[in-house]
Amino acid sequence: MNFSDLQIENKLKKSIELADFKTPTPIQSQSIPISLEGRDILGTAQTGTGKTLAFTVPMINKLIKDKQAMALIVCPTRELATQVMATILKLNVREIGIGNALLIGGESMQKQLRKLGKRARIIVGTPGRINDHLNRKSLDLSKVNYLVLDETDRMLDMGFTPQIEQILNFIPKEHQTLLFSATLPNDILKISQRYLNNPERISVGSLSAPIDKIKQETFEVSQDKKYHELINQLVERSGSILVFVKTKHGADKIVKRLKYDGHKADAIHGNLRQSKRDRVINGFRNGHSRILIATDVAARGLDIPVIKHVINYDLPQVPEDYVHRIGRTGRAGKEGSALTFLTPSDRSMWNSISKLIDPNYKPRQRDRNQKKSFRGGKKGKATFNKKRKFNDNKKGRFRDKKKFFKNNEDKKTNFKGKNKFFKKDGDKKSKFKDKKKSFGFTNNPKYFGKKTDDVVEKDNKRTSFKGKKKFTKRQRPKKFSFKKHKKK
Repeated sequence: MNFSDLQIENKLKKSIELADFKTPTPIQSQSIPISLEGRDILGTAQTGTGKTLAFTVPMINKLIKDKQAMALIVCPTRELATQVMATILKLNVREIGIGNALLIGGESMQKQLRKLGKRARIIVGTPGRINDHLNRKSLDLSKVNYLVLDETDRMLDMGFTPQIEQILNFIPKEHQTLLFSATLPNDILKISQRYLNNPERISVGSLSAPIDKIKQETFEVSQDKKYHELINQLVERSGSILVFVKTKHGADKIVKRLKYDGHKADAIHGNLRQSKRDRVINGFRNGHSRILIATDVAARGLDIPVIKHVINYDLPQVPEDYVHRIGRTGRAGKEGSALTFLTPSDRSMWNSISKLIDPNYKPRQRDRNQKKSFRGGKKGKATFNKKRKFNDNKKGRFRDKKKFFKNNEDKKTNFKGKNKFFKKDGDKKSKFKDKKKSFGFTNNPKYFGKKTDDVVEKDNKRTSFKGKKKFTKRQRPKKFSFKKHKKK
């Protein structure tokens, strides 16, 4: 089957030929004929299989036929929305004469308002910015009869469910909905039952298994040696490399170190402005920088054919994101490789990822030698004798106690001295009197047998500092009273 065999408008056929799209992928050949009939679709396929064109071709065909119709495509990230719009423009929509608007954060609101003012019939955007325009009343969705929810599982992971529901309130009930996802969790099934009308279920390949042409490897390494091993891998591998890390701060930190070590690298994460993101992606696509350090914001929808290697410097927070990460390589039937660094703390998450890819996976038991390899060559090859160590500590602990308390009499005298210091008599005067006689606190039981005169003499000897002499000579009155309350 070719695109020329599809029951679509001639203008669209010519556009597809000019864009050099020849043979449909499995997801395209299965979903396009059904969506051309106007039916709802719940489609799942591995990342990189051409889902974008699967919903773009029927959309443009519908808008050519119905001059009043509108289409809305909702994407989880700015990068994916930009990429979808690039595919639409590649199909020569400008020549066909359909206005469009890209509504994403980080770009000029005025520019978007001008686009919407020119009767844009194709709206592509992220949930946040689409809702901003709806609140401003600058976006009218009352004529939308073609809705696409792309990478829906990612949108749910990012917490966009309330915003998606708010958008759906502005769309007429009579419309065609296409929901595409790389994975199919229970949340997706609930949404499909709620918003899709008797959808056609289309699935291509395994939902959780990565593409077969991607070579997957793991490398066990300690946390402190991760960066050095990354350098080794960058030197050994040729071609462009995408490195995934956990945090924005971590991405910037690694880029700084790589540049210091003489490598051309850039970072992409949520804190960058849209213009900066575009420059970074274009620079990586054009070969200006060979290494791109990214957080999971780039894990979905980033279509850069030049990526030959993916390195998981840190494991993802969600097991499903592993599939999307390594799906950035091996695009359009090409081969690719994926390397994952594993530290001792990653064992639990890696087991979850392995179970997702292979339901029959069983965690392997680690032996003692494997545990040692994670230590990073620490001193001492002798095995740990817990019993011996406990006994040694026990002896030392009792030895110290014996040294401190020579006998039971010492214990008694120690507390006896304290009782002497604070008399049981409730009179406050006597308590202050005792404090004046005694000098400071002590845990020496022999001290309390000394005469108070000796203590006073020692106290006077210590006051060699001039400033202190003033205060030692001062005699504090025994009783304090205020003139105001003085009895006559």
